[in-house]
Amino acid sequence: MRIAVVDGHPDPAKERFCHRLAAAYAEGARLSGYDVRVVSIAELDIPFLRSQAEWLHGTLPPQLKQAQDALAWADHLVIIYPLWLGDVPAFLKAFLEQIARPGFAFTAGGGLPTPAALKGKSARLIVTMGMPAFVYRWYFLKHSLTSLKRNVLGLVGVRPVRETIIGAVDTTDHAKWLDRIRALGRRGR
Repeated sequence: MRIAVVDGHPDPAKERFCHRLAAAYAEGARLSGYDVRVVSIAELDIPFLRSQAEWLHGTLPPQLKQAQDALAWADHLVIIYPLWLGDVPAFLKAFLEQIARPGFAFTAGGGLPTPAALKGKSARLIVTMGMPAFVYRWYFLKHSLTSLKRNVLGLVGVRPVRETIIGAVDTTDHAKWLDRIRALGRRGR
């Protein structure tokens, strides 16, 4: 299996937990013989789209072509990100908007889009946050995960999409979580 891991933390500081989670998943997957490509958005120059015309008719910035190719190449996508202001970080959103342009992620044409290059892939979303996971799940209805799962990945044909929520990240046992995520990578899930 081919796996693309998107490290969606925009801060390049190596001590960020999301970076360590991405490395642990990739390590576990490689130990099982899977081919893995890691895309770290913190290392990319990602311009923000400012209009519908730019999104529909603009060209993918050349520095993002390798990342888009990694997602097209993969059978399984893993997106790891911190919850910021209740949602994905703006920089990760900018990355997804650039990568999932019409003609790649879907074909447009009256009505609902038709999935294209990402159709038939599976995914795992891993989100970290300061609040306890059960609060995010039950009180906030895990809305950023649901939006990413349904409105982005589901719309372009990525199924199934599994999720892992890591709450209370400042006080949780990081070593335990790294072991769990490494085990997910070993299973390609």
